Amino acid sequence: MLGEYPIEGRRAADIASSVERAVGAGALEPGQPLPPMRELAARLGVNPNTVAAAYRVLRERGVIETDGRRGSRVRSKPVTTGREYIRVEVPDGVRNLVDGNPDRALLPGLAEAFAAAAGQSDQDPVLYGDAAVEPELWRLARADLDADGVPEGPVVVTSGSLDGIERVLAAHLKPGDAVAVEDPGWGSVFDLAPALGLRTVPVRVDDEGPLPDDVRRALEGGARALIVTDRAQNPTGAAVTATRARALRSVLARYPRTLLVEDDHGHRIVDLPLHPLAGVTDHWALVRSVAKAYGPDLRLAVLTGDAVTMDRVHGRQRLGPGWVSRLLQRAVAHLWASGAVDVPAVAAAYGRRRDALITALAERGIEAHGRSGMNVWIPVPDETGAVARLLHAGWAVAPGARFRMSAPPGIRITVSTLTPDDIGPLADAVASAAGPAPARRYV
Repeated sequence: MLGEYPIEGRRAADIASSVERAVGAGALEPGQPLPPMRELAARLGVNPNTVAAAYRVLRERGVIETDGRRGSRVRSKPVTTGREYIRVEVPDGVRNLVDGNPDRALLPGLAEAFAAAAGQSDQDPVLYGDAAVEPELWRLARADLDADGVPEGPVVVTSGSLDGIERVLAAHLKPGDAVAVEDPGWGSVFDLAPALGLRTVPVRVDDEGPLPDDVRRALEGGARALIVTDRAQNPTGAAVTATRARALRSVLARYPRTLLVEDDHGHRIVDLPLHPLAGVTDHWALVRSVAKAYGPDLRLAVLTGDAVTMDRVHGRQRLGPGWVSRLLQRAVAHLWASGAVDVPAVAAAYGRRRDALITALAERGIEAHGRSGMNVWIPVPDETGAVARLLHAGWAVAPGARFRMSAPPGIRITVSTLTPDDIGPLADAVASAAGPAPARRYV
């Protein structure tokens, strides 16, 4: 059953560590069954309750899953082998359309902003006990949130969107709780939830956002939280419309104890209006990262939400890193105040590339999606084959397995580096690799 790998340990923690090490090293593979608890207990000479406790720890860490009489097995995507490892190695001479990075030419220069921030810090250094949020950044962030109709709430600064989402989930949920997530959706969230001991419930997505009926079923089924991407959804480019927002708010109103988390990572690269869902449930949070508009290495996101949630997030942050560097916050505030990013121009640049590729694919009988942001999602009947054939043709694209749970196969193309001359050859290669897609939605 376990090949040559022996599970070891006398204590629950040691047994769990033995299994987790094996999964991380590849000695135990995704989907591989584990011994029944009594069998392993007899083999190790321990009480079956000890093995039961070890398996419980592994479930809470997202390493294994248990399915009634089928027993326990390594998760198909265990936390120790996160989805970032489902990748395509890009050989020399092959165009990289995989990584989801912004166009470097559209990112602003940082030297002036950091020089200004450093000068301010020389005059007014931040010391222990000072405020965790830079006042000017708070003012600018709150003004943007107010303009977009986001309810009033405290502002917290985190080290990127995923850091903010993790802190919000940990503030309210406990291991075993279920979280409704978009499918297709952000693979990092699929990894994060089980790392926190949470169960994921897939919710289908179309071009206007999560499907209300799926959200309702998830909440009826006991999901305690819902994570929604408002704009530039990764990987499909979906953006929540006003009509869809009303429908989702109507569903959420029936489940006011749901923890709502909104990810607006497309802030300042998308010209579509925000239609927030926040304010319907008792506890909510909305996070905005600066990564796509100003550069991934800035590692900063602004988070707002209800007072209780933000107090818990800030309190736990205070016990860990304390705060996100105020020097970094001052630099971001300078970038915002100076208009370093021309939002309409950036949104239009990505829009032209998406639209050109989608149109070219449609002319070749290929269905594709990309309403906003920098990615295009293409349903394909054979995901692995399509990725391999495109790689052979000189184009590296992301396999859909990184972004889906139960959704049909697909591939994601990041359009950031595409030029007008690329569109035709790329569309031809996709058409050859994927074949005509059926006339249906990708959900």
